[in-house]
Amino acid sequence: MKNFKIFSIIVSLALLFSACDDDEAIDTEKPEIDISFADAFPVNCDTLYFGETFELRMLFSDNVELGAFSIDIHNNFDHHSHSTEVTECNLDEIKDAVNPYVFINDYSIDDGLAEYETNLAITLPDSDDEGLYDAGDYHFFISITDKEGWSTQTGLSIKILHR
Repeated sequence: MKNFKIFSIIVSLALLFSACDDDEAIDTEKPEIDISFADAFPVNCDTLYFGETFELRMLFSDNVELGAFSIDIHNNFDHHSHSTEVTECNLDEIKDAVNPYVFINDYSIDDGLAEYETNLAITLPDSDDEGLYDAGDYHFFISITDKEGWSTQTGLSIKILHR
C-alpha cells in the first residue's frame, strides 16, 4: 500500500509539472488603428454625404493576429464626447434628434493576418421610412479586436450632410 501511495504521488507530480508548459507565449498587446497614412478615410473632422458611398480606408495591425472590427456611426447632436477623440472639430449648435442616422456593423478579418488595410465601400442612405436623416454632427467609432480578445477603439468626429 505504501508503494502505491508513493507511485500515486510521483504520477500526480509528473502530471502537474507537465501541464505547466510555458512553450506558448501569451499575447498581452492591444491591436492598433492607423489613420495617419495618406489615403486614410475618414479622419477626424471629415464630411460624408447622405445618399453617397465612401471608401473606409484604415490600417489595422497586431503583434500576433487580428480578429475582427466594428463600426458604429451615431449622432453627436448633444456634443457628447468619447475618450478616444483627440481633436475638436467645428460643431453645429446643440439640437434634438428627429430622425438620426445609426449604423452599427461587425466585420471579420481573414485568419492569420497581423496587418489588414480596409477597402470597404459603405453607402449612407439619405432616408428611411420616417423621411430624410438628420444632417449634422456624428461620431464615427471604430473598434478592432485581436484573436486573443484585446481591443482598441478610435472615435472620430465627422459631419454627415445632404448635398
